[in-house]
Amino acid sequence: MDPDALNFDAERMLAGLRTWVEVESPTYDAAAVNRMMDLASRDLALLGARIERIPGRMGFGDCVRARFPQAALGGGVDGPGILLMSHLDTVHPIGTGGAAGPLAFRREGDKAWGPGIFDMKGGAYIAMDAVRAILEAGARTKLPVTVLLTSDEEVGSPSTRDLIEAEARRHKVVLIPEPARSNGGVVTGRYAIARFALEARGKPSHAGARLAEGRSAIREMAKQILAIEAMTTEDATCSVGVIRAGQWVNCVPMLCQAESLSMAKRQHDLDALVERMLALKSTDPEVGFTVRRTYTRPVWEPDGRVLALHALAERIARGVGIAELPHESSGGGSDGNFTGALGIPTLDGLGVQGSGPHTLDEHILVPSLVPRAKLLAGLLMQIDG
Repeated sequence: MDPDALNFDAERMLAGLRTWVEVESPTYDAAAVNRMMDLASRDLALLGARIERIPGRMGFGDCVRARFPQAALGGGVDGPGILLMSHLDTVHPIGTGGAAGPLAFRREGDKAWGPGIFDMKGGAYIAMDAVRAILEAGARTKLPVTVLLTSDEEVGSPSTRDLIEAEARRHKVVLIPEPARSNGGVVTGRYAIARFALEARGKPSHAGARLAEGRSAIREMAKQILAIEAMTTEDATCSVGVIRAGQWVNCVPMLCQAESLSMAKRQHDLDALVERMLALKSTDPEVGFTVRRTYTRPVWEPDGRVLALHALAERIARGVGIAELPHESSGGGSDGNFTGALGIPTLDGLGVQGSGPHTLDEHILVPSLVPRAKLLAGLLMQIDG
């Protein structure tokens, strides 16, 4: 069936998406993420999916696996099919999107704002709506479809990587509706990423009466941050995004902790940067400094099967009014790093268009909802493995 003939309505989609956006779900609030999983599970169950709730671990929220048997979407026997994968955790703290919050849901013309609306509840919602439209039309897919919703992507997927990789290995193709690129394109590769935990340990003293007796952990960390961020080149980047230290201004701080993120287009560049990070030493013999590698995402480079998948997407896009669908390798990793690195054909960046992810200007372009949903529906109906 021609995806252009399916029943999509932007206003109805936006209304449904609003209910998802208004259930705030910051990664580190497992109860909040689980409320979002409750809502998504119900919406998928109403479409006839078989819902499985996978308990969270490491303090993170649950995951949801929703299966649409081939008998429901295409006939025949079940087997390896298409994995539609999204995360429902966001970076925005509870209250950001509340009635008086700085990113409360609102719409002005062709734009709509809200926490996580672009990264990536918008994409997750239109993927579900694509399944709805196929089912309502009595159309068919050539392969069974599974939806996997995860809970900790925004912090590197530490508790879900094994689940993601295991589920992906059971499928022929992975589709990920992360946000579209700024030019409307999709993602056929992702840069390698490494995260680090940094810790400085100094010597406490009274900052007013005996300042010279202390050794400040904050001072040491400040020096290290400058050194770390100076490692950034065109091939690899370093940034520090979290710092925790101090309780009283009149005490020389003995402990300072931080988190750093490194990213590179090629794995060997990241590996070289990791070596430099792990080799960092304290600048003061009386202050300890340690670097520990935490979570990583492997580089994902496109192969012929990924490019063939993109070529199919281009043909579908032209048929639903998307004039161009360029592709690129991208920074800002996703769970596509894992599935792509496994060699499973993966197409990422299939979500809605917009801007401002992870900021108080996070918004989508409402006119992109229908064509991007049609693109996803076309892929679901035409991919045959």
